[in-house]
Amino acid sequence: MTKNIVIKEDPIEVAVRVNTTITEFDKPYDKAYFEDRYKHSVKLILVAYVDNQPAGYMVSYDKNNDGSFYCWMAGVDPLFRRLGLLNQMMQYLYDWAKSHGYSKLIIKTRNNRREMLSYLVKAGFNFAEVQPQPTIEDNRILLEKVVV
Repeated sequence: MTKNIVIKEDPIEVAVRVNTTITEFDKPYDKAYFEDRYKHSVKLILVAYVDNQPAGYMVSYDKNNDGSFYCWMAGVDPLFRRLGLLNQMMQYLYDWAKSHGYSKLIIKTRNNRREMLSYLVKAGFNFAEVQPQPTIEDNRILLEKVVV
């Protein structure tokens, strides 16, 4: 059965609602937590819908004011994985960043998020930096993709 998938820019409240379904995150974050991260910055909040139901989200913002755009947090509800939602949101982000004059995308993940690391490499991101943490599994991996 074909699912109707739509990616659109939405208010943070919708992304916060989807965030509560992401099992990999230690705890769900509230609206204030998100807003505090991107306040005073250009931001892009994407929500992926499957048959009109919010199923994934991506929050990105101009963190460094250096021509890069930072994809800070993204997730897909486990009930809606393997439908290509992350890929479609990432393509939307890429196209949006390009049309707004950004030169690269930046994203950070953890060493123990193997599926995300694999996805990012396949999506054309390059490893830029490793930020050591107390355990190697928790090391932060910074990746970049040039926007052309």
